[in-house]
Amino acid sequence: MPADFPPEPWLLRGDMYASLWWLPVRSLPRWPLPSEVRPLVVAGRCVLVTFWVDYQPGGTLTYRELLVALVVRHRRSVAGTAVAVWVDDERSLAGGRALWGIPKELGSLTVAPARSAGRKAGQVRLGLSTGSPGHDTAGVRGVYRDLVRLPGRIRVRGRLVQRHDPGEPRQVPLRVTGSPALGRVRLAAAGAGPLAVINGRRPFLTVSLRDFRFAVGRTGRADGETDT
Repeated sequence: MPADFPPEPWLLRGDMYASLWWLPVRSLPRWPLPSEVRPLVVAGRCVLVTFWVDYQPGGTLTYRELLVALVVRHRRSVAGTAVAVWVDDERSLAGGRALWGIPKELGSLTVAPARSAGRKAGQVRLGLSTGSPGHDTAGVRGVYRDLVRLPGRIRVRGRLVQRHDPGEPRQVPLRVTGSPALGRVRLAAAGAGPLAVINGRRPFLTVSLRDFRFAVGRTGRADGETDT
């Protein structure tokens, strides 16, 4: 595996498609979480977020990613913890693990416009394969479609809190701007995979962010690890 991954921050660009799922806590896998972190639970349910991302040329790296994050409480604030992640680039895998403790794995990913006859505008094919045909225990397939494009560009800040040996949990600042849309997604996951919990369910919110500019990691500013 190559060791020449870029230093932080990573300044990325492209398109992403995110869905928020309201799920019973008892239905989730027992993902290992950092110390001082607990799932944000309301009425026995918590929020899981799936991010399908196409990182395009012009940024630090070019690759595709499916990142699954659990919304958590960390100290007195709300953050996310990446619990399952697949990328199709070895430099991204190595850097994500070494810099931030993000548990990236390699997979074959599709995040691409659906161009076949009869497809509606704004429709995107989503797919993950992690093994050979018939032995893909973590595979996911789906389609995203725009419902309403929203005007202007939005700016969002957040952070991940990750297990990162040695020492304290690692806080990863996230800063993104892009052109938003409300959408709809249909996903189906392999029955033995970590995302089987979404089968038969619909997310309560799905959005896209196109032509985004995304900064991941510390920038050297004094407030670099306190963005929320």
